[in-house]
Amino acid sequence: MRRSLDGFASDDWHRDQRLTRSEALELFTSAAAFAAFAEADRGSITAGRLADFTVLSADPLQVPEPELPALRAVMTIVGGAVVFAQPPAGGGRD
Repeated sequence: MRRSLDGFASDDWHRDQRLTRSEALELFTSAAAFAAFAEADRGSITAGRLADFTVLSADPLQVPEPELPALRAVMTIVGGAVVFAQPPAGGGRD
């Protein structure tokens, strides 16, 4: 069900604007690359394409819906290089 960040939800609230999680993911990845005329280089994690992506704290296609706003970026990779990495739990000490 579509829900605002403050928790408001209703079965008929902007029903025409609802997307599934898979539809939203496609719009942020392959569809965005297509819209930018960059589908040959971007839009999916495929050999030979630019490696620009973010690793989240959990799989947004699997977590319960109420937990989606709590997902956090744990790593960001641009051009195949790590540009952000959350420190490991415990400060990285073994």
